[in-house]
Amino acid sequence: MSTVETGKFIDEGRVQEALGAATDKDAGHARAVLDKARDLKGLEMEDVAVLSSISDPELLGELFATARDVKDAIYGARLVLFAPLYVSNMCTNDCLYCAFRARNKELKRRALTQDEIRREVELLVDEGHKRILLVAGESYPKQGFQYVLDSVATIYSVKKDHGEIRRVNVNVAPLTVDEFRALKATGIGTYQLFQETYHRETYKAVHVGGKKRDYDWRVTGMHRAMEAGIDDVGIGVLFGLYDWRFELLAMLQHIRELERAFGVGPHTISMPRLEPASGSDMASHPPQPVSDIDFRKIVAILRLAVPYTGMIMSTRETPNLRRETFALGISQISAGSRTNPGGYAEDEEFDAAQFQLGDHRRLDEVIRDVAELGYIPSFCTACYRLGRTGMDFMDLAKPGDIKHHCDPNALSTFLEYLLDYGSETTRAVGETLIDDRTAAMDPVRRAHTETMLAKVRAGERDVLC
Repeated sequence: MSTVETGKFIDEGRVQEALGAATDKDAGHARAVLDKARDLKGLEMEDVAVLSSISDPELLGELFATARDVKDAIYGARLVLFAPLYVSNMCTNDCLYCAFRARNKELKRRALTQDEIRREVELLVDEGHKRILLVAGESYPKQGFQYVLDSVATIYSVKKDHGEIRRVNVNVAPLTVDEFRALKATGIGTYQLFQETYHRETYKAVHVGGKKRDYDWRVTGMHRAMEAGIDDVGIGVLFGLYDWRFELLAMLQHIRELERAFGVGPHTISMPRLEPASGSDMASHPPQPVSDIDFRKIVAILRLAVPYTGMIMSTRETPNLRRETFALGISQISAGSRTNPGGYAEDEEFDAAQFQLGDHRRLDEVIRDVAELGYIPSFCTACYRLGRTGMDFMDLAKPGDIKHHCDPNALSTFLEYLLDYGSETTRAVGETLIDDRTAAMDPVRRAHTETMLAKVRAGERDVLC
């Protein structure tokens, strides 16, 4: 088997060597790495190891300040919002940290029908959502993988008043190349797959049954997805299973391997922490717990290591911690989430959910909070539909040209939300933010943005830049 087929591009020896060498580096070396990060060209594994070892409060403050500068330089004040849609919690795997594990008899098993999926989507549209992340346990009803393809089609078919879902991202089990091609043909945005942990022995210990036990099949999943033509992929680690420092360096190896093989790395990185889950003692007592301060370090370091990659924060975390990470690197957040099939229609939660939530607020409340902090809540999906994906996206992002598209699109889609779905209080906060952000633009972009906003106020929707 080739290196790619066996996943040997994750070199644990090199990771441990880099972590060991970093312990000898002084504050001057750490500051040199921060200076390098300000060039917006990313960091290598040895650099990340040095930043991971920072504990001095003054240096930590410099790390966070540098991350804020890099985040602002590339993403500005935009913050993209989405909601997960769990269509099934059926699963044949036995992952010790997950409520969906096959041997969890406490969980109510359910796979939504297409009519039930349609109803869930209608409710999300009524809230104002434009992006959905479809999530399923790693087993499907009798239709097999066709169930996922049908579900994507159902989501896109829903049109209600001014609302629709313009982008469906997908988080399902790793597929064959042919299956990935079929998934791409449905018009998805990003395909998302988490390795959970890159440490082989830990991976083996926490995955005790089902196809997910195959480390190599999972870690090479993105290669098959990109070979099939899906050029926007999202990776992630479940922090708490193993040493987070190791996970960061191994993840960077994965990113560099994708860049080597396909010319572009992942479009997004997600960073969930272990949260309590029914039927899992491990989820309540993580083997390698990650403190809040270390979690903020993770966000900041990743922002410096891969400055142009989107970073996602879910509702696993509390509102306060989510707020703190916006400035450090987070560019996408979920809001108003349910993690169980049928959760939006029935408002049930933990008895059929994958994990406990830390942020239970409705979308409107999250949006108002985000706007009051000075960030632009964005529902933009233009890049996917105008071909700005994969390498094309990076070609615009790295010289800073993507901002010319993103800021106007963020403001126009935010205005759509305010006019169609926003509460009176949120609308007042949002209109002030839109005025302030538009006024701060250069004259050319301001004129273009004002034209887009005028079209939205006149009743036009999905105005693309």
